[in-house]
Amino acid sequence: MSQASVKKAQPADSKVTPMMAQYIEIKTANPDSLLFYRMGDFYELFFHDAEVAAQALGITLTKRGKHQGADIPMCGVPVHAADDYLQKLISLGHRVSVCEQTEDPAEAKKRGSKSVVRRDVVRLVTPGTLTEDRLLDAGANNFLAALSRLKAGSQEGDAIYGLAWIDMSTGSFQVSETDHQRLSADLAQIAPRELILADNLLQETELRQLVELTGSALSPVPRAFFDGSTAADRLAHYFGVKTLDGFGTFSRAELTAASGILAYIEKTQLGERPPLDPPTREAGSGRMLIDPATRANLELSRTLSGEKQGSLLTTIDRTVTGGGARLLASRLAGPLIRPDIINQRHDSVDFFLNNEIMREHLRQTLKGAPDMARALSRIALQRGGPRDILSIAQGLEAAQSLLDMTGQGGNIPTELAAARTSLEKAPHALGAELMVAIKEDPPLLKRDGGFVASGYDANLDELRALRDESRKVIAQLQANYSEQLGLRSLKIKHNNVLGWFIETPTAQADKLQDDPARFIHRQTMAGAMRFTTTELADLESKIASAGERSMAIELEVFDRLTSEIVSAGDAIKAAAHGLSVLDVSAALAKLAQDENHSRPLIDESRAFDIKGGRHPVVERALKHSGGDSFVANDANLGPQADRESGCIWLITGPNMAGKSTFLRQNALIAVMAQMGAFVPATSAHIGIVDRLFSRVGAADDLARGRSTFMVEMVETAAILNQAGDRSLVILDEIGRGTATFDGLSIAWATIEHLHEVNKSRALFATHYHELTALSQKLDRLTNATVSVKEWDGEVIFLHEIVPGAADRSYGIQVAKLAGLPASVVERSQQVLSQLEEQDRQSPSQSLIDELPLFAAVPTPQTAKSPEQPDPLSEELSILDPDDMTPREALDALYRLKAIRAKASAI
Repeated sequence: MSQASVKKAQPADSKVTPMMAQYIEIKTANPDSLLFYRMGDFYELFFHDAEVAAQALGITLTKRGKHQGADIPMCGVPVHAADDYLQKLISLGHRVSVCEQTEDPAEAKKRGSKSVVRRDVVRLVTPGTLTEDRLLDAGANNFLAALSRLKAGSQEGDAIYGLAWIDMSTGSFQVSETDHQRLSADLAQIAPRELILADNLLQETELRQLVELTGSALSPVPRAFFDGSTAADRLAHYFGVKTLDGFGTFSRAELTAASGILAYIEKTQLGERPPLDPPTREAGSGRMLIDPATRANLELSRTLSGEKQGSLLTTIDRTVTGGGARLLASRLAGPLIRPDIINQRHDSVDFFLNNEIMREHLRQTLKGAPDMARALSRIALQRGGPRDILSIAQGLEAAQSLLDMTGQGGNIPTELAAARTSLEKAPHALGAELMVAIKEDPPLLKRDGGFVASGYDANLDELRALRDESRKVIAQLQANYSEQLGLRSLKIKHNNVLGWFIETPTAQADKLQDDPARFIHRQTMAGAMRFTTTELADLESKIASAGERSMAIELEVFDRLTSEIVSAGDAIKAAAHGLSVLDVSAALAKLAQDENHSRPLIDESRAFDIKGGRHPVVERALKHSGGDSFVANDANLGPQADRESGCIWLITGPNMAGKSTFLRQNALIAVMAQMGAFVPATSAHIGIVDRLFSRVGAADDLARGRSTFMVEMVETAAILNQAGDRSLVILDEIGRGTATFDGLSIAWATIEHLHEVNKSRALFATHYHELTALSQKLDRLTNATVSVKEWDGEVIFLHEIVPGAADRSYGIQVAKLAGLPASVVERSQQVLSQLEEQDRQSPSQSLIDELPLFAAVPTPQTAKSPEQPDPLSEELSILDPDDMTPREALDALYRLKAIRAKASAI
């Protein structure tokens, strides 16, 4: 229910109940989210919120009274199950304001019988601000990111962007600066769950389309959130420092983005401050740049269908902790380009590969280590419970065990030594106290009580005994009195009028009456007399308040322990990261051993020499299915002889022979090597790949009005405009989405551009056999093909990459295998024979002989002088095919034809 609709629904003469008036007031202050309004044991939603939530959650829509003569729609969810409903709403892109009762109903009644319990919004739940385990994926970061922009010039490409991203569930906080060309790749690496940006930026079509491709929930905020003039002060105030110099040097764009994300946190958390790490600057130049299309094509973290299963990440993940899984995913998302750090990671894997017994003991210990980082964040935000305290305790216990375990391995690699140092500095004494303080299986919420272990607090144990064993305590007191007075008939009883009292027959009451200071007369009955004592009265009072007092002590213990945990937060975070590093290193060693991976050689050269390379995902699928073993292949794209630049392999061969698999496996080997893993190959020597480009397969982008061929061309254009001599380029079937001659021409020119301009290491698969003739003039182009055998008219795929070129595509044989009707296969063969007869004189050689090299082809800029601009080029420069209707495109085509005709006549 928006603010406008609330006002419209509430004219001056309307009468609303006090409760509904309170709801409308709170809803008016929170118009952009669904309002969870706490009423007893339920969160209720009203008006439009109820209609939206009922449909989204599949729950019953009811009504509660009337407003302005109409029924008030209402639905509700139980408080104890609210997390499940929140998860579903957040996954659907909704934001939720949680409105709690902020006073006891008894206090409200003191103000009057019709007084409404005070309520207020205590939290705004958004996709990027989740901290609850049930709402999060244990193996994935939940990043909230902010994007800022500073104009550095008049053109869009001149803009400087700032990125800041945090994971509130762990406290990590990073910033970086980027430009328009790198922005989409940087956002793809972060993969934020929610992206904050100034509302005016979303008005720009190109930028909006770019950020929408991330799949993040977009949260536009006022431009004031990104005030660069106050950004440094906001950060300093948040972290309680006078200057940010101790954190490092940050650009204005980075500070602006960081300020914007902190402003958003303060807005959504309503005063609660998550325990964020000081911001660290991630230099974009320190990571392999992988654009969104390449990530999707290579299925790094998800398959093309959006599933995790079948991706490279799930294939290589052998981690046993949530923190380790997140660290592995982070390393896969951003492979490094610094050989020294990469080799440190390889040293860690090598260490655990050679210390198998230690590794398996370590992994077994890690399995019992809970997620300390996320438990700490919940505790600091006052959302934690007893189980979070126990998680910290068990995590610190595991840290101590691993510290002892890894200390027995002699000299350990640099990365593992740093992890041990963080474990050494962990608050182990606190961990020991927590293990003693919290029972083994505590309740989820502190309000449930019963989480402090027996023996930790003597007063608490006594109160629990009174509360839980009051009958035994009373019976013991009765036995004491009976023995002292020698009255076996003495009883201690209870009723609602007198409470607890001592009763004895009248004939024997004189023994009690003789000591009136101790035994106080309460009541005389027909055959009995009743007394009390100070001891019994005190005991009765203790029993009556034992439950409340025991809860109060438990809450005091909880608050004290959580305060100690928060005070030791930095050391606990460091220990949690150390555990994650150990987990990832041991997991990658386990992977290398299980799958026969080898350590790659990484250096600053331009080498790319893979011996016996395999596709990790396909190989694993073959193993699980019990099918044929994977056929390994070599690839050597590095400089040959005295050449400085890498090679281009032009790969031909039939469909289904394995060309695409070969292309992808080499890209994945580069990613795995530079993330710090061993690789599925007999050996691998890889000179740093700074950018990875892959265009393998394409689909329509109907939402943006792009055909399959247009998507293919956009991706190819990005590669040709950005790839350099340290890049690795993977291209598959360029030009197949259009007419044969058009496609062949585009593929031809693309290869020449890669060879002469980009000078990249590249794999180029194609069905245009004519392109193989290019190897005669392009000295760094090598022909390779996938070998096949024919037997009795059938084709057998050998999946081996060998030197040379294919002379045919075997498309009709593949169509036959796919089950095309025999008549269609036969007719296809007839047509093919006719076409081949007409094309006996292959045009490939004549093209090679007659066309000049790419560098010699005149461009419009060199063909005409600056004083005589090319009308055709000018007209083309102002056309935007993606933003034209079919009619406008046709008109433009006629104009271009007329300009060309005029130029020819001149």
